[in-house]
Amino acid sequence: MIELKNITKVYRSSGVETKVLKDISFSINEGEFVSIIGPSGSGKSTLMHILGCLDTPTSGQYFFEGKDVSQFSDDELADIRKKKIGFVFQSFNLLPRATVLRNVELPLIYANVPREKRQELAKKSLISAGLDERSFHHLSNQLSGGEMQRVAIARALVNNPSLILADEPTGNLDSKTGEVVLETFQNLNKQGKTIILITHEKYIAEKATRKISLKDGEIIEDVVNHTSKMFQQIKE
Repeated sequence: MIELKNITKVYRSSGVETKVLKDISFSINEGEFVSIIGPSGSGKSTLMHILGCLDTPTSGQYFFEGKDVSQFSDDELADIRKKKIGFVFQSFNLLPRATVLRNVELPLIYANVPREKRQELAKKSLISAGLDERSFHHLSNQLSGGEMQRVAIARALVNNPSLILADEPTGNLDSKTGEVVLETFQNLNKQGKTIILITHEKYIAEKATRKISLKDGEIIEDVVNHTSKMFQQIKE
């Protein structure tokens, strides 16, 4: 699904060049659950922006589903984001005075999907994210942090994207609630969803089945998380 070839990202300011990513290469297959971990300044946020088609590399190639999106225009990148990538952010980004169902419907409203079909897809997505029908008509500001994040996950799922990209999705949650959200991602992965999770926490990174570690803009480790795979096999 994803292939990065020699990706480099350089920022220039007042004649000074800062190389944030240095010759990054890896591939991700459909159905993988991959965490990208690194400390502040490691380049993980820049890498996330490139993977999410929010930015382009200075050099190198990024293939998404066989297409070299590193050369796409802004409009073409926006089309990929709208149709192919579901984003989950640390801050939830929900409309506080809108219902849970309405929040999840929003991407479908922008895509001009008819109302009846929108509601059907939104309800299906909310159930996949672990929410029950009793919450559908609550306002999002009446929910707990964990429930809000699961609504955000449902919104990311509603367009049936090829990739779910989660940026520090448990950053605003307590540890117990964070575990529930991470289990939601694991369950979605078991259903076949491809997930990339960005984090700086080792215990969170190890919930994925593969871990890519960054330091100073370079990959220092790319390993299979045997503990996570064992956990998923036990649950099955």
